[in-house]
Amino acid sequence: MKRTRSSFLATVTAASALLIALGGAQAEELRLLTWGGYAPDDVVAMFEEETGIDVQVTLSNNEEMIAKLRATDGGGFDLAQPSQDRIAGAQEEYGIYKPMDVSKINGDLFIASMLEGTKKNTAFDGEVYGVPHVWGTSGLVVDTKKAPEVKDYVDLCSEAVAGKVSYRLKRPTLIGFAFSMGMDPFAAYGDTAAYQTMMEKVGEKLIECKPNVKAYWTGGDALINLLRSGEVVAAMAWDTGGWKLNEENPDITFVAPSSGALGWIDTFVLPAKTQNEEAAYKWINFVMQPEIAAKITASAGNFTASKGADAFAEEALKTRFQGSFPQEAIDNIKWYPPVPAGLEDIEGKILDRVQAS
Repeated sequence: MKRTRSSFLATVTAASALLIALGGAQAEELRLLTWGGYAPDDVVAMFEEETGIDVQVTLSNNEEMIAKLRATDGGGFDLAQPSQDRIAGAQEEYGIYKPMDVSKINGDLFIASMLEGTKKNTAFDGEVYGVPHVWGTSGLVVDTKKAPEVKDYVDLCSEAVAGKVSYRLKRPTLIGFAFSMGMDPFAAYGDTAAYQTMMEKVGEKLIECKPNVKAYWTGGDALINLLRSGEVVAAMAWDTGGWKLNEENPDITFVAPSSGALGWIDTFVLPAKTQNEEAAYKWINFVMQPEIAAKITASAGNFTASKGADAFAEEALKTRFQGSFPQEAIDNIKWYPPVPAGLEDIEGKILDRVQAS
């Protein structure tokens, strides 16, 4: 049967319409570049059901995130989660991120001090590039029965705990002791000479403190065993390590130092070539809801910047968290800013001197 021109055109038109319809029916997608535990399956499923947006999760770490985004000039993903000290410098050098429109983020869902601190620490050329998500700290892990007087980093040098303390010969120890000695190392980041003088003073204190040190720990398991055995009664360590020991021994727990715990934050940032910015903002506002954030805490092991999410955490973890971090301790956390070039060389020489003393 011979097909007329009009029927042919009608067929082509119908086929084109079908292709357009099929294209429009394709599911919207959010491509997420994140850490293990930050996008658990149950949270992804809840988001997909609520929004109709498919979430494609790629697990990574700071170095890999930056490498992936550098390789594509900020393409391939719609939302990424580097630590806050890996944003401004990477943006200045590689231009792999785009500024955030904070008006599209529900600020009421965030712990205010964390939100403001992260906005400040991720700023570049007057624009905000990141908002906080998962966080953690280092501070003190203390046997509160055997070393009740240890409340700050310099207390590790007191005679009462001689020979029974531990910390790493790493930059967090220098930073923590500096704050504990009444100085502000982060404020000196822009003045190399002032930072050198400050670190010299801290180095002298650590040399003076050396007789108190049972061991300079290098691995978390080794430190936990020292605290578990009672050979060490106070140490500089991470919050999660202290809470782990608290499960076994209620006398041992994480203590936020009076001069402030040292905090890291993994953020939300927009890659420069994000293709679904609106979905990215929807994900941020979804996972920062307290009940949802508590699920991420259960998955990742660390708390989030979601205000009130600790109330929905597993009961024992919630009790430990609230015991270590009353609101004033949260507001006193010293968040790591980006490290300027040259400072780590200064720190390394100071630590070498302490080691050799």
